[in-house]
Amino acid sequence: MTQLRTRRDEGGTPRPARWGVDSEYGTLRDVLVGPVEHFTWQPGNAVAQRAERVGLTFDHAAARRQYEEMLDAYARAGVTVHRLPAEEGLPYQIFARDSSVMTPWGAIIMQLEKPYRRGEYAGVLRFYLEAGIPIYDLVTAGNAEGGDFMVLEPGVAVCGYSGERSIEPAVRQLARWFEAEGWEFHTYAFDPHFLHLDVQIGMLAEGLAVACVEAVEPQLIEWLASKRIRVIPVPYADAMRLGTNVVALGDERVLVPASSKNLIAACRAEGLTVFDPDVSMIGNGGGAVHCMCQALRRDDVRRAG
Repeated sequence: MTQLRTRRDEGGTPRPARWGVDSEYGTLRDVLVGPVEHFTWQPGNAVAQRAERVGLTFDHAAARRQYEEMLDAYARAGVTVHRLPAEEGLPYQIFARDSSVMTPWGAIIMQLEKPYRRGEYAGVLRFYLEAGIPIYDLVTAGNAEGGDFMVLEPGVAVCGYSGERSIEPAVRQLARWFEAEGWEFHTYAFDPHFLHLDVQIGMLAEGLAVACVEAVEPQLIEWLASKRIRVIPVPYADAMRLGTNVVALGDERVLVPASSKNLIAACRAEGLTVFDPDVSMIGNGGGAVHCMCQALRRDDVRRAG
């Protein structure tokens, strides 16, 4: 039986033999995705509100077709997909990024801010317990969502907070855990208009990221540069259409929403192989390919010194 908490208070938590990630870009082997069955656009999400304001309407059949297109992209990339069982009353359970995060030492169960999302913790907790995936710990100091968090590279994690989806006390709790393990944990405060950190930046491959440089604070770009991470800039309009919401697949491959035309061209110019499913009906509800997945297992990476 999986332990409910494997974290050692003093650090030195052992790594599981199979599960875990030490970067945002190591070759992706196993991924957890949320279910599409009960997905609908919800009020209280800035992207969904904009979609309705400009006259777009939700089409569940289209969302389901696009979801299957995304799953097909993972299959073509050789990634094993695990799906959360659908639970009625959880319209945003599709966005599996937020209810948990994976670390080198196992999963962390997060806390979600919106009332219609708070119940998502139960399904993801059951998934890890039943799958035998170690649970590193559970956030208890307030709400923190996975879309704000990245295990960036070996020894370095980053977590943003807006004071809404993720709040500073909960982020500081995460920081204490990672620092006890000997990791650098970088925090970044931003305006809640951006929903999550992954609406502003995303990792494409080793040493290469995408960012909305005209909107994020210069200090964040400078910090990425200090980690020898080069940034492909995208304009604000692209970012608000989830143009930074990408999934690095490893081996110079990346999953990018089809609507991100500028980024797709830039990635191909960099020599990356691009998988580009159309997820616009889901994206207009507030989340694209990065929001819909949680990496469960990536190959370890070691960056050159």
